[in-house]
Amino acid sequence: MSKQNEITEPSNLFQKDGSLMQRGWARKPILTYNKEYIGAKKYRIKEWDHYSILNKEFGLQITIADIGYLRLMGFVWLDFINHVRFGKDTIQLFKHIDLPRSSLEESDIIFPSKKLSASISTRKGKRIITIDYPKFDNRGLKGEITLYDDPKYDNTVVVTGYDNPKKFYYNHKINYMPAEGIMHLGNKSYTFDPETSFGLLDWGRGVWPYRTHWLWGSACGKVDGIPVAFNIGYGFGDLSTHTENIIFYNGKAHKIDEVRFHHENRDPKKPWQFTSNDDRFNMVLKPLIPHEAKLNLGIIMSDTSLLHGLYSGDIVLDNGKKIHIEEMLGHAEDISWRW
Repeated sequence: MSKQNEITEPSNLFQKDGSLMQRGWARKPILTYNKEYIGAKKYRIKEWDHYSILNKEFGLQITIADIGYLRLMGFVWLDFINHVRFGKDTIQLFKHIDLPRSSLEESDIIFPSKKLSASISTRKGKRIITIDYPKFDNRGLKGEITLYDDPKYDNTVVVTGYDNPKKFYYNHKINYMPAEGIMHLGNKSYTFDPETSFGLLDWGRGVWPYRTHWLWGSACGKVDGIPVAFNIGYGFGDLSTHTENIIFYNGKAHKIDEVRFHHENRDPKKPWQFTSNDDRFNMVLKPLIPHEAKLNLGIIMSDTSLLHGLYSGDIVLDNGKKIHIEEMLGHAEDISWRW
């Protein structure tokens, strides 16, 4: 069993020398991202806000990122009925965007583009995504979705360090947010119903090694009418103080130890299996939309294996109660970067 240091006292993220004040996991992002004390050059700082909004028929993903020497805007549409995905990334070298220092405070992110209009607005208990992208997939994508973020619910928060004290990863994931709204793809409308549609936020800020590898998975839904979600992952940084593996039941976090991904040569077309060393997480992910991609922009390279699909298996809460999950929609990924 590894140590699971829970951060419960607020503080700054960094000391004045750029090292982390605290390391571990938390239920809320209670550390202040005092960016002015980061101990690295500006071009090494990586920041992103990523949203994934899914139901068992369709889904939307939207990303805005600044990784120091470029900014990225990404949109992906997922069709689970026909098992296809299509998307468009806009990468702009030597361009920047100022992203919020807090994942919870009220803010407005306006996508800097003449070809589309998109924004992400954070308000108390809500996150509002608005898109008008006339040339998306040659059909156009337009609409608004509201994600409902219950402030009483626990979240996934990790503060991860490295052997180099000036490197870090501060990550906040909200794994369960009911989604409501309508998106128009071409001449067809898609309705997100908060009873069956759920959103995920992945908010990341960090200074990473040039070569990085990670594995991550998440799913959410309802079991017997109760909100259930989980977050699993590993692969980078010093994990002697924590993991990011958490089960959420009715908004409460149930911390688990180490989870391992079992797959055949990273093949996203075959089911992936997941087990934990404390025997509290045993799951199989059956793929609906497998995705493999390689990117080579010289100094930037990535190798992605990603599957969206249906999780089935068992989770065990802190009190020993076993919850069976049957075909809960989610994703898993195995990604290597040079960036």
